[in-house]
Amino acid sequence: MQRKTYALIDGDQICKNVKNIIKNYPDYRYYFGVVKNNSYHHGIKTVIDMERGGINYFAVSSLEEALETRKYTKKPILCLEVIPIEFIDDVINNDITITIDSLNYVKELINGDIYDKLKVHLAIDSGMRRLGFWESKSLKEAYLLLKDEKNIIIEGVYSHFATSGVMDPYYEKQVEVFLDITKSIPLKSIPIVHMGRSLSLVNHPKLSFCNGVRLGIVMYGFSQSREVDNSLKGKIRGMKMRQLQKKYGIKDVTLQNDLDVLPAMKLYTSVMSERKVSAGDVVGYCTKKVEEDGYILTLPIGYADGVDVRFKNVSINGKLYPILADCMDMLMVFTKDYIEVGTEVEVFGDNISIKDVCRNLKINAYHLFQMISSRILKVHVSKGEKEEIRY
Repeated sequence: MQRKTYALIDGDQICKNVKNIIKNYPDYRYYFGVVKNNSYHHGIKTVIDMERGGINYFAVSSLEEALETRKYTKKPILCLEVIPIEFIDDVINNDITITIDSLNYVKELINGDIYDKLKVHLAIDSGMRRLGFWESKSLKEAYLLLKDEKNIIIEGVYSHFATSGVMDPYYEKQVEVFLDITKSIPLKSIPIVHMGRSLSLVNHPKLSFCNGVRLGIVMYGFSQSREVDNSLKGKIRGMKMRQLQKKYGIKDVTLQNDLDVLPAMKLYTSVMSERKVSAGDVVGYCTKKVEEDGYILTLPIGYADGVDVRFKNVSINGKLYPILADCMDMLMVFTKDYIEVGTEVEVFGDNISIKDVCRNLKINAYHLFQMISSRILKVHVSKGEKEEIRY
């Protein structure tokens, strides 16, 4: 490790998280591990840990991601984006399951040379207006055309929820739309039906017609459980929530759960340089004045890595120190204590939680993970072994 900045990825924790999720929600047959964008920036090697935990299908965004994922698993892989017909040979040769979202795509597909078995999942646009069939007639025609192709296997049907459905009517509406669109095909005869994701898994009862669920952020350590807030603002929000639930007739919603999952990523750097400063000195690009005598610690991590002054603090030896300035590749931290060059620094982990960082940045964990640059080395720990990985 040349640059003492790295993300520690606990593969064993991911495995434990998956096991606990399946233990608490055991009524599905297919558990899709969503590993888009390099496993939410945890590193694609985590598919091995997910598979150990019980994931039996993977989901990715693109063909490129599917091919990278294939290096680490023999389990089926669903590509959630529509893959151009010109790359169908790569799909077949690597046993990738494709998404079909329109009748036109079906016609293009069957006019091509499908020389070997190809698994497909039909995407339904139940309200998100992103991908999928939005009318029953075209879905039926597509289904009949595909059914007549000897090398095409209609393995699945799925959709995606646009909201949590906790304070709005759209969850139930999307379920209704999904069932209405799919009424023209024999839904019960299709092997895999999946609509749920991490949030719908914990907020709503299992849909009777679904036997698959897609697990995303929950695998990486976020239970989606809502904390009870007894402050005045919290009580007002709770009252508004109950009013909306009554207005829309929303019932049987779970807000708190006791899923035993923990974050699997911690981010560390180190002290690269230290220098004495006096009150009134300016730090960085003349953005911050030092208010008292002390030291400036320079850390080899910056906004090109996804970390900037908005993170507010770092932790050194369990104590918080303020970030005064940022650069593309470095942060400057103030301390009244002398701290040796080479000392490890936590950006988030045991002392600064990911929730703390998200609160400071006013974002959620999804966005935080995507901020962390691929420049940062991943140290993957699994079954007692450590491996440094550059992606």
